[in-house]
Amino acid sequence: MSDPTREVRYCAVAPIELREDTDKPLAVTGYAAVFGERTAIGPLDKWGWEEVVEAGAFSAALDRRDDVTFLIDHEGLPLARTSSGTLMLSQDQRGLRVETELDRQDPDVQRILPKMRRGDLSKMSFAFIAEKETWDESGAHPLRSIGSVRLFDVSIVTDPAYQGTEIGLRSKAAALGGSALCVRRRMQMRGRLSGLR
Repeated sequence: MSDPTREVRYCAVAPIELREDTDKPLAVTGYAAVFGERTAIGPLDKWGWEEVVEAGAFSAALDRRDDVTFLIDHEGLPLARTSSGTLMLSQDQRGLRVETELDRQDPDVQRILPKMRRGDLSKMSFAFIAEKETWDESGAHPLRSIGSVRLFDVSIVTDPAYQGTEIGLRSKAAALGGSALCVRRRMQMRGRLSGLR
């Protein structure tokens, strides 16, 4: 059962980098999140807001060694995992960098590899719970700045939210099941922040 507080964000940029050598595992690198890029979450003329991931937002998750899986569309069996040493995550000036070597014999890898080669799967996403966030209501639209997260997975996906990543993420509206729930969730998040002030 999924955690109702867990959120996902899709990102898009240049295609994922594939290094193919038929005698070795399939090397995959990319970015699941980028820093400093604003994106709209939901319709801004109704209940939506803008959002940005702040530089360093993944520091606590990396220091804590969150057990992060590498998935397809945030579902199914893992292609790789940090706790097994098959998924490496790091943070640089650009964002959250993903590195892994996938097993060519894995049926899930065989299923996605042609799509990655063609560029049909070229985006990434990350699933998280915000541990530190701030809201700025002074502009035309509310701005949520994400300062620290608990990480759950990074995924190859098909639709972007942030345009600056490589490989993919889902909109908050889709993740939370519709606009009414998103409005309620946003109010809950803002209420939690008010209680912390």
